[in-house]
Amino acid sequence: MKVICRALGRADYADARRLYEALSTGDSLPPDSAVGAAAFGDVIAHTGTTIFGAEQAGQVISMATLHILPNMTYQARPYALVENVATLPDHRGHGFGRQVMQALADHAWAAGVYKIMLLTGRANGAAGFYHRLGFDGDEKHAMILRRPDTG
Repeated sequence: MKVICRALGRADYADARRLYEALSTGDSLPPDSAVGAAAFGDVIAHTGTTIFGAEQAGQVISMATLHILPNMTYQARPYALVENVATLPDHRGHGFGRQVMQALADHAWAAGVYKIMLLTGRANGAAGFYHRLGFDGDEKHAMILRRPDTG
């Protein structure tokens, strides 16, 4: 069955929501309501941001978000950040994530970025997937600062 990789739009919210749910746990997502749909719309409308998806038989089964950001170094060439890479559980291991990441990389290189970065969790075993795509986990050290709970 043919797979199409393309930029997602507002009409893809229900499929994207299922993918976010496969990626996230607990209450990390906004409610599946107008709030969630509006947040998805805000993401895809953000300048420099594209969510790429692999669609098969009319359903988005894999996706990743690409943010292209301006920069002052490297002759003012932009860089890219990848977030929220997800494939539906019953479609994993069939190359759909690889196709999405290739479409994303092609788009980033065409935009003149000098590097593509991503973070991945330690526990999910995805590091091997990214290594096979050519990502180097030794060049940089990632750190995260999370907002303290103000509740």
